Amino acid sequence: MADNETEHDDDFALFRQEVKDAQPLSQNRAQIKTPQKTSVRLMHKASQTECAQDPFSSLIEAELVGNEDTLSYQGDGVQNRLFAKLKSGRLHLEAELDLHGLTLEAARVTLAEFIEHCQLQQIRCVRLIHGKGWSSRQQKPVLKSHLNQWLRQHPTILAFHSATIEDGGAGALYVLLRRNAPD
Repeated sequence: MADNETEHDDDFALFRQEVKDAQPLSQNRAQIKTPQKTSVRLMHKASQTECAQDPFSSLIEAELVGNEDTLSYQGDGVQNRLFAKLKSGRLHLEAELDLHGLTLEAARVTLAEFIEHCQLQQIRCVRLIHGKGWSSRQQKPVLKSHLNQWLRQHPTILAFHSATIEDGGAGALYVLLRRNAPD
């Protein structure tokens, strides 16, 4: 027993010797950053930022969807297996954009900038958070309805589907982007 206690004391002494020059941390909370998801939150006002090319047409009035409706779009050429992974949330999300509280015009400009940023960064799968519209004036999902239309007409968007409950359910979308062709 005495040998075990001596060995134990030697370990503590060795440890104290090794950390004697260490500086205490200024806080005791760990800041954990998950490297697999880059959060991008672009909140520019439409009046401050103009998109060079507006890929979203406002000529056609968006068909109003329900607050709890599931949105789904599978473009031509998107394999069923890939779409099933997107739909179930099994594709790696590389970025997200939260559009809560933005006006339609600000959301449109912000979304266009976000998609352009994703293309430049070769980002393939993202989550868009649009909300369900319960806090809008008429409790209608105006932004959700417009996103449903805008994303279908954007040439970079291959597919999208409402997120799983864990990732926002009917208030968010998983979006699959076309790979940017190398220059």
